[in-house]
Amino acid sequence: MAPVRAFALPDLGEGLTSAEIVRWLVEVGDVITIDQPVAEVETAKAVVEVPCPYAGVVTALAGPAGTTVPVGTPLIAVSAGEPGDVEAVVSSAAISSAAATTEPSPRAGNILVGYGPAEPELPRSRRRRPTPAPAPAPGAGSGRIPAPRDEAAPSGPHAAPPRPGSRAAGSVAVVSPLVRRLARDHGVDLRTLRGSGPGGLITRRDVQTSITGAVPGTDAGPGTGTSLDGEVEAFDAVRRRAARAFSRSRGEVPDATCWVDADATALLAARDTLNAGGAEVRIGVLALLARMCVAALLRAPELNSSVVTDASGQASGLRRHGAVHLGFAAQTPRGLAVPVVRDAHRRDTAGLAAEIARLTAAARAGRLTPAELTGGTFTLNNYGVFGVDGAAPIINHPETSMLGVGRIVPRPWVVDGALAVRRVVQLSFTFDHRVCDGATAGAFLRFVADAVEDPTALLRHL
Repeated sequence: MAPVRAFALPDLGEGLTSAEIVRWLVEVGDVITIDQPVAEVETAKAVVEVPCPYAGVVTALAGPAGTTVPVGTPLIAVSAGEPGDVEAVVSSAAISSAAATTEPSPRAGNILVGYGPAEPELPRSRRRRPTPAPAPAPGAGSGRIPAPRDEAAPSGPHAAPPRPGSRAAGSVAVVSPLVRRLARDHGVDLRTLRGSGPGGLITRRDVQTSITGAVPGTDAGPGTGTSLDGEVEAFDAVRRRAARAFSRSRGEVPDATCWVDADATALLAARDTLNAGGAEVRIGVLALLARMCVAALLRAPELNSSVVTDASGQASGLRRHGAVHLGFAAQTPRGLAVPVVRDAHRRDTAGLAAEIARLTAAARAGRLTPAELTGGTFTLNNYGVFGVDGAAPIINHPETSMLGVGRIVPRPWVVDGALAVRRVVQLSFTFDHRVCDGATAGAFLRFVADAVEDPTALLRHL
């Protein structure tokens, strides 16, 4: 019999230790090619397609949508056999019925399950329209976990998912695996709920209302519980990871912040000039600031670095990075993301603008790849979009500096000895005091501010 290879969930990015299966792109019995995407998984940052490096017949999957799989544990098993051997290889990968009676934790992730219909499926190219047949008795067939008779019953992470578009008699209208898992984790029987969504669809809000006992129509947050002492709202994955990153940065980095006001009137005029005449790539203020930051970092390479620590965790050196990988903060429906423009020092202003626009669109759609979310060496944070003038942001560990940009607003400003109304922005620069002193930080910030006030002066340094 052909060998069966297990493909483990790869490392999807710095600090990401697990991912949740959103949906499978293949089924047991499908024939796949090398590097074919087999699943969409959700991390704390984005929804990512995971390709499998093996070719062959899919014999087993880690579980249905909603299962959380730790990094390094099996995600999918593939047999190198020919499609004609599919019945044999699928049967060989089936889990025993004795093991199927035990419901592991959704975070176990170390059991590959050949879940699916009771009978092995053929590749799509060999499938025929099935003929009606009596449902097999529980445990019958290949030994694989039988499909549940009632989709509404809270099921284990290895229960067979319904086929899209199908709905058995007595089942409930639940589309999202996240809603199903929320109900399972809190012991809510979905059969007892009346869905408020279209066509009676049970939504996350319906389950939350059942958990908290809130009156329908009130706003209960995700994972919320009530007590005499008030309301407790559990962190979701995004906020948990952000909390860990912020705590580590603030606990390890002796940061300091300096700031300056700059006249951005000429900056806005330069932007308008560059975009006049139907330019192919529209250049925004963020792209111009990114270009200025890159030029400043090339003059102060110690700020484009990370701190090296010894075995005891003490700082022992400085690693200067040969490339500028510029991260920028982007607000998304899932929270704050920091996409990274790779090799920003090799791009012109139009190239920076195009890449920032592409990454922003991908971030809002939840389609950033792990490589687009990691590896940054410097971060540009435009918090002015939230209507604030200034801030002292927390450094994005393991980076050592960050430029913050406030809103650009009309303010009184002295020009050539006379008072005038100008467009003014506050720039703040937060830096790791272990890598430089105030003179270096001040020179960096002053360089950027001078470029904001006179963008043409930047040409001297390009």
